Amino acid sequence: MKKLVAILFAFIISQFQAQQGLYYQQNAKYKMDIDVNAEKFTYEGKQTLEYKNNSPDELNVVYFHLYWNAFKPNSMMDQRVTAQGKNGDSRLQKDGISRLASIPKDQEGAQNIHWIKQNGKNLKFEVQETVMKVYLAEPIKPNSSTTFTLEWDAVIPQQIRRSGRNNKEGVDMTMTQWYPKIAEYDYDGWATFDYIGREFHAPFADFDVTIKINKDYVIGAGGILENPAEVKGYDANAKIKADKNKATWKWTAKNILDFAWAADKDYIVKSFDVPQGPKVFLVYQNNNKTKVWEEAEPYLTKYYQLMNSHFGKYVYPTYAFIQGGDGGMEYGMCTMILGEAKNIEGLMGLMAHEGAHSWYQQMLATNEPMRPWMDEGFTSYAEGFVMNQLFPPAKELPNPFVNSINAYRNFVKKGIEEPAVWLGDHHDNGTSYTYATYVKGELYLVELGYIMGEQNLAETLKQYYDQWVLKHPTDRDFLHIAQQVSGMDLKWFQHYWINTTKTIDYGIKDVKYDEKSTTITLVNNGQIPMPIDFSVVTKDNKLVNYQIPMNMTHTWKEKDLYGEFKTMPYWPWTQKEYTITVPYSKSQLSALVIDLSQRLADVNLEDNVVEVK
Repeated sequence: MKKLVAILFAFIISQFQAQQGLYYQQNAKYKMDIDVNAEKFTYEGKQTLEYKNNSPDELNVVYFHLYWNAFKPNSMMDQRVTAQGKNGDSRLQKDGISRLASIPKDQEGAQNIHWIKQNGKNLKFEVQETVMKVYLAEPIKPNSSTTFTLEWDAVIPQQIRRSGRNNKEGVDMTMTQWYPKIAEYDYDGWATFDYIGREFHAPFADFDVTIKINKDYVIGAGGILENPAEVKGYDANAKIKADKNKATWKWTAKNILDFAWAADKDYIVKSFDVPQGPKVFLVYQNNNKTKVWEEAEPYLTKYYQLMNSHFGKYVYPTYAFIQGGDGGMEYGMCTMILGEAKNIEGLMGLMAHEGAHSWYQQMLATNEPMRPWMDEGFTSYAEGFVMNQLFPPAKELPNPFVNSINAYRNFVKKGIEEPAVWLGDHHDNGTSYTYATYVKGELYLVELGYIMGEQNLAETLKQYYDQWVLKHPTDRDFLHIAQQVSGMDLKWFQHYWINTTKTIDYGIKDVKYDEKSTTITLVNNGQIPMPIDFSVVTKDNKLVNYQIPMNMTHTWKEKDLYGEFKTMPYWPWTQKEYTITVPYSKSQLSALVIDLSQRLADVNLEDNVVEVK
């Protein structure tokens, strides 16, 4: 009997430990020495990589990303753009013709791996387009480390998208996703998506990077510059140390997903400290087209204060906004953005979005190729939330996201919507990808705020940060917190909104007036069931709000920032119509309204309001 009890006890403990130990994340430490030939747009690289396997699995192979191999004719990126034609990303094609197809031979991107070793032993490797598969000399056992060393040379490609030389704003070198980067390994296995043009994923890592480049260049990067007194641009009293006309830049960064930098001879550097952090660097070309950057400091200061208070504190010591010359793309402790903005609101819109990626791409590092809506969508939500306060609209809006809801509503009518659950690079239409990822991802949070109340949404976002900062959460982790905070079952909503293209469409079907009351029949003409906020506006401008719960949540919304309300009996999701009687006669009524706050992503507003005349 004692033996049986001992066995059962051991089994229970093992199961508990297994549940506690399900989450893990890998760790990497890079040391890189880079020698740049600025005249030829090439460089040589040496890398030492310490890799820690924190998983319960023994690893016999590892994978590296070689992103720049995409920038050449007939690459997988080129093939995909060609196949999509005019439906593809407008930055990768012109009039349906892939821009990659015409890259000159001497400007093709390349990362040529000379050799790679593990603990001093030569390794066999295969380069499969933008992915390198490496066969290990010895397995990396669970909870153990290994050291890789490798050498490579690279050609900086013609600037097509994000990376490259001589972009349209005249920046000499935008160095993003520029080094052999070890892939992320987690419960889903190796994240080895080919680079077709969308997003990235990586383990958290420390970086120690030395860059030798022509002494006349200024570098902007995500990290800490360790020798500002020896290079150009950061210290007014700097004495540039040069060897064979090259200065040496020393950068470090801890616990970020990647290290990115850009170099140009015309860059200037400005910096300021945000109270309670971070130190912000502005790195841009000093010319008439970039004068609006001079207005950015007070807006960025308020921006970080708003982000820190509502979404969680930015954990890194610095952040750099760098004129990279192509759109906007986020990296560890920095972003590359277009620099030639027409006004401060336009520039801040770009900075607000890319800066917010520090939360939903860096600090809460979801797998972007698999779940781009969690990064781009949540980032778009944060952007909309903050921009509404930085630049209040001339005419007050019902909510900060009403324009996004209207854009979604108009897009749905085109009939080309694709589900947000699709992998980022596997959308068939560039515009459909944008709406599935950016807009529906943003509205996922807006609709949650409508369903469970804005206070619960704010608390969910804070707890999401607190529990998952500097980790790799999934949508399941976020939903778990949202359900805990609200007490609601929300799985149905996520399924409908993310996995399908079904739509919301409620309406007022019928109104019957009695002597002392009015009976309203509501109808669900859509495919997604939702709780309904219903409002009565009286002739004397009194507003009375009712909440009609939807039974699948099982717990009803208790409060919301958009006014007090009376909770009515629930509406079963299988029931097409619902009747509500309010204690007001026709003579007392001015209007009957579904969703006065305009947060409900209803695709047809024509039957949502009845004016009582």
